[in-house]
Amino acid sequence: MKPSICAIVLSFIFLTGCGGGDNLGRKEMRPAKFPPKVPAKKDVPLNLRLQELARMEVDSALASDQPIVRAHAIEVVQHEMPTEKGTEIWSKLKDPDTVVRFAAVMAAGELKLQDTRPELLELADDQQPTVRIAAAYALHRLGDYRYSKDLEKYSQDLDPQVRGNTALVLGLLGEPSALNVLKPMQRDENMAVSLAVAEAMWRLGSEEGRDRLIGMTVNQNPGYQMVAMLALGAPRDVRIRAHIRANLTSDYLEVALVAARVMGQLGSDEGYGVAMNGAKGSDPRQRALAALAFGAIGRADAQEYLQKMIKDTDPEVRISAAQAVLQLKQAER
Repeated sequence: MKPSICAIVLSFIFLTGCGGGDNLGRKEMRPAKFPPKVPAKKDVPLNLRLQELARMEVDSALASDQPIVRAHAIEVVQHEMPTEKGTEIWSKLKDPDTVVRFAAVMAAGELKLQDTRPELLELADDQQPTVRIAAAYALHRLGDYRYSKDLEKYSQDLDPQVRGNTALVLGLLGEPSALNVLKPMQRDENMAVSLAVAEAMWRLGSEEGRDRLIGMTVNQNPGYQMVAMLALGAPRDVRIRAHIRANLTSDYLEVALVAARVMGQLGSDEGYGVAMNGAKGSDPRQRALAALAFGAIGRADAQEYLQKMIKDTDPEVRISAAQAVLQLKQAER
């Protein structure tokens, strides 16, 4: 089960503290009874040159001076190119930025990179608690449980980011006993933490967590809606499609684009027309989210849009397009 990008790179979808929607492009899409029309799928071959450009963009993003871009590139390596560029994850374990180290450590744990154990043991004493939490997760995945007990302590930390990341790893560990720690955390006053707890519980099969997330998909705050949809779709349970589909007609283009992406993860291309609109968006956030939607949907005919997006002036749009191109390859296998 892959952890969601939003969960690992906390600001990946460009939310400030998973917060309000005042800075979202409200006029880009008006409410509609039905989402934009989905064009018939074209049977087109994969563009080998475009795939090569995608790999080159990943290399560029790994060396970016922007931490979020580097962290996103690690995510792409983890999911789309683990055998090709797994050593890049190793090299980023010592990155000077916390969010990059966090992403690298989580990736090392997810991929069970045994050779990273010495570095992970050092990072278990990292000065940043979020990195220590990730190290506890990664070492647990490698069979070393000595730091796992610390997660209960971190669940009560004063820092909401620490509590939220603790909930994240508890869900990813996949052990139902973690519900004993997560259930008391549902009362957390910080909404971002509360959402992380609900996602973790849903990953562990809790309908209580699922219902909490479903309720948040209709919250008046578009930021919470986006996070809730990504969390709700994480287990790839097609039964929740109806709760995602409703947001394809959101008057916030960003919300509709996240809905399109999650629908794609659930095996539906109903949001393809939304992604087409997002690809033309004036805001780079919209173009990046459109690229992610195209990748999740997996239609090879999206290459005509991605070919432009991979040359975008914004680095986050480019790495999102590169990820999408590599996902298209997976979709064709």
